[in-house]
Parts: sequence; C-alpha cells; structure tokens
Amino acid sequence: MNDRTALVTGANKGIGKQIARLLAAEGFGVYVGSRDAERGRRAVQEIGGAARALVLDVTDQDSIAAAAQHLEHLDVLINNAGVSPSLAPPTESTTDDFRRTYETNVFGVAGVTNAFLPALRRSPHPRIVNVSSGTGSLTWSTNPNPQFTPGSGSAAVYRSSKAALNALTVLYAQTLAEDGFKVNALAPGLRATALNPRSAAAGGDPAEAAQGAVRLALLPDDGPTGGFFSWDGTPVPW
Repeated sequence: MNDRTALVTGANKGIGKQIARLLAAEGFGVYVGSRDAERGRRAVQEIGGAARALVLDVTDQDSIAAAAQHLEHLDVLINNAGVSPSLAPPTESTTDDFRRTYETNVFGVAGVTNAFLPALRRSPHPRIVNVSSGTGSLTWSTNPNPQFTPGSGSAAVYRSSKAALNALTVLYAQTLAEDGFKVNALAPGLRATALNPRSAAAGGDPAEAAQGAVRLALLPDDGPTGGFFSWDGTPVPW
C-alpha cells in the first residue's frame, strides 16, 4: 500500500494544481494547499484520488502553524505558491511591491519549510521542491538564454525574489543533506497561468511544468540536491 504524502502550496490552480494531480496519480495522499477553503475544496474534487484540502496562507504564520498541526508525516513538500504583482523595472517598483512579493515567494517558503520540517524528518526519503523561475537566474539575466532577452530589468520584484529563493534552495540543501533530504529548485518555463498578464497570455501548458516538479519529488537517494533544473530536467545556471 502506498502511504506517501505530499503537500503542494498554492495548489488550487495553475501549475500547483497540476502538480497535485500528478502526485495523486502516483498514489500520493496529496494535501492541496489553498488560502481559500472553498477553492481548495473545488480543486480537490477535480483532482480526485487521495487529494484533500488544506487551508494554508503562506504569508500568515498562524495559518502555517495551524496547517502543520494536521500533518504528522510528510514525504514531499512542493513550495509552489507565488505572486508577481508587477512587471516594472526596479526604478518603477515600489517598496510595497517588493515587500508583498517577498512575503510570498521568499519568506513564505522559509516559513512553510521550517514549520513542516518535523513531519518531513519522519520520512525515509524527504524531498523539497521550490518552484522558482528561469528569470531568477543571474547568469541568464546577463547572458544569452532560452527564455528571455538578457539585459532587461523588467519584472524586478518577481525576478529578484526568485533569485533569493534560489539562494535559499542551496542553503537548505546544504543544511539538510546529512539528513537525507533532496532540496532542488524548478524553472517551470512560461506557462498559461494567472501569475501575471504575460503568463496569462502564454501558450505553455502548466501540466508540462508540473512533470518537472514531480520528477524532482521522486528523486532516488543518489539523485542531486541543491540544484536548479528546467521543467525538462536540464540544469539551469544560477
């Protein structure tokens, strides 16, 4: 009997919902993290399998703590929840834009990860996947790359938050390596989601990106940790 469990934050729509769907198809008991209880319940009905709703606002420490009380054991944590409130360059971005974005994309990841570490430590094969972005790669931002024209300072709050998330990924991987954790970051590619107007107009399939997250969630014990990978499994430079 498969008794593996997973938690996906921001899983009531977009890439997170597709990740939850694929993990449920793999036999996981999947907790669908959602700020809104009703949206979470609707997502669970659509996902099926052993999916269950979990109210979780990654920007609210009380919500995180309450959610963590529901899970004694966790094998996979997918930090997927993210926001992109502005596509402006840094010169046109407000401190409130930066603060709001970092609250979800950086502080939220740290808060959720730390809160669920006790449950993850009970797993024989704990895995953490942070959904990042190729636009957060400093190398790709300053050199030719497959995702966008280098030399542009657009979407500064989002891209800088993902660069910070990449740093957290490395530091968590180093800290938890001796405990058997695999901690990696995913660059999902531009997908048709509600993240921002640019992504909403894109034609990329969120399910394709989700496959990359599930691949990292199912890594064998000799798999990589502290890495940054595109949805198709190819390494992305930091």
